[in-house]
Amino acid sequence: MKILITGCNGQLGTAMRWLSAEHSGYEYIWTDIDNLDLTDREAVKSLVEKEKVDIIVNCAAFTNVDGAEQNETAARMVNSTAVENLALTGRRIIHISTDYVFSGEGFLPYKESDTPQPRTVYGRTKLEGEEKLHQLCPDAIIIRTAWLYSPVGKNFVKTMLNAAEVREELKVVYDQIGTPTYAVDLARVIYAFIGQAEWKSGIYHFTNEGVCSWYDFTVEILRQARLLTSANRFKAKVLPIRSEEYQYATPRPHYSVLDKKKIKQTLSIDIPYWTDSLNECLVKLLNER
Repeated sequence: MKILITGCNGQLGTAMRWLSAEHSGYEYIWTDIDNLDLTDREAVKSLVEKEKVDIIVNCAAFTNVDGAEQNETAARMVNSTAVENLALTGRRIIHISTDYVFSGEGFLPYKESDTPQPRTVYGRTKLEGEEKLHQLCPDAIIIRTAWLYSPVGKNFVKTMLNAAEVREELKVVYDQIGTPTYAVDLARVIYAFIGQAEWKSGIYHFTNEGVCSWYDFTVEILRQARLLTSANRFKAKVLPIRSEEYQYATPRPHYSVLDKKKIKQTLSIDIPYWTDSLNECLVKLLNER
C-alpha cells in the first residue's frame, strides 16, 4: 500500500514520520509545500497518478487563526481549495479538521453529529474543506482535533516554555476550556485507521482524555518541566486571567471539548490522559533543548 502524506514537516506530519518505522509495511511519499503545491490541481493529480497512491493523509493546513482573518484568501486556498484538489484524485483520504468548526459557546462535549457554527475565518475555511470532501469523496475519514502540540513547530507548549525562561509572570486565560492533543497520539490514531481491515469512513473527534483550561495547561507544563530540569530554569509564576483581559485579534472558543466515544468504539482504543502525553512530549522536547 502506498500512502501520500501532505504537510510532512508540520507537527502532525513529523509525528507520522517518526511512527512510520513502526509501520514499515507501507510505502510512503512525504510532501510539503517545497515539493508539492496542494493548491495546484494538476500537480496534485499528476503526482497521485504517477506514484499510484492508495491513501492520502492530509496533514497540511493554514492554522494561524489570526492570520486567517487577515488573509482569508490564503486560508481558503489551503483549507478548502487544496482539500478539493485532493478529493478530486479519487483516492481514499484521511483529513484533519478542527474544533473551530463549532461556535465554542456550548457547555457539553461536541459530538460529530452536532451542527457546525464556525465564528472565524479559520473555522469557516476548515468547514468548507470538510464539505468539499463530503461532496467529492464521501468515503473520506475526517478527524477533528484541538489544541495540538508536539516537540516541533510552533505550539502552545513551546511558547510557554520559552516565555517562562525569560519572564517573571505569565498571564493565561482560565475561562477557555478544552483538551490538549499530543501530535504523536493523533498520528497513532491515523495509523490505526489505515490498519483496519475495513475502511471506516466518517467524521470522528479525537483529543487526549480529560479537560483543562489554558491556565491549567500552562501550570502543568511548567510543573513537569521543572521536575525534568533545573528547578530555577522555568521560573515564571502563572497568573489566571479572564478572556476579556487578553486582547485577542480573533474570537477564541470558550468551550471546545470534543466527545470521543465514536472513535474509541470504532478503533477499540484507550486514549491517553493529557498530562501523561504532555510528559511524553516534554521528555523528548527538553532532552533536545
